[in-house]
Amino acid sequence: MTFLHYVAVFFAGAFLCNCIPHLASGLRGDAFPTPFAKPRGVGDSSPALNFLWGSANLLAGAILYVWSAVTMGVSLEFGLFIAGFLILGLYLSSHFGVVRRDRKQL
Repeated sequence: MTFLHYVAVFFAGAFLCNCIPHLASGLRGDAFPTPFAKPRGVGDSSPALNFLWGSANLLAGAILYVWSAVTMGVSLEFGLFIAGFLILGLYLSSHFGVVRRDRKQL
């Protein structure tokens, strides 16, 4: 396996993790931060934009997952996939926890 393959596996997990809050917010009709909001990653984007952004993340993650042919089990590849999912998920939960806490203080 090449280094690029391992990077693709890691980002497959990250993209698939990131699609969840955007798709959920969009489908519920809730505004939620996206990279397109002002300020970036803090301001809210419309539910439609969240749905589209979540769909783009789902597509990117699925393409990388299928292209890299990750199989579940005890392997470096699956560990990297899970690491991408967990690292991005932990970072985003921390980031948006701060964003929501700061909004309540206003």
